Amino acid sequence: QVQVEESGGGLVQAGGSLRLTCTLSGRPGTIYAMGWFRQAPGKEREFVAGITWNGADTYYTDSVKGRFTISRDDLKNTAHLQMNDLEYMDTAVYRCGALSRFLPASAQTLSVPDNYESWGQGTQVTVSS
Repeated sequence: QVQVEESGGGLVQAGGSLRLTCTLSGRPGTIYAMGWFRQAPGKEREFVAGITWNGADTYYTDSVKGRFTISRDDLKNTAHLQMNDLEYMDTAVYRCGALSRFLPASAQTLSVPDNYESWGQGTQVTVSS
């Protein structure tokens, strides 16, 4: 099973930036599509951004478009989420996942948590107002 590890969370003031990194390991030879979700206290888990295995296509939830950018290292299972102009409402635990290798990556498949075969533990992002 592929293992997922996130890093880069922290505390930042509103308007600031953070960069999250997600690294997969444990299944050499397979390049995964990857996605970021977040969950704030008392709220449902929310899709944030996703990226196809080759980085050719990226997808975002409307509330982060123009502020967040997902990218990945070429042909590697490492993805980054650059978060700029952070807002208080962005405060949440951010989790990275590896999309099931049996599914095609699309806006529809990447936005559904059940389509992921592995998840990281999550990293806390706190934005102070």
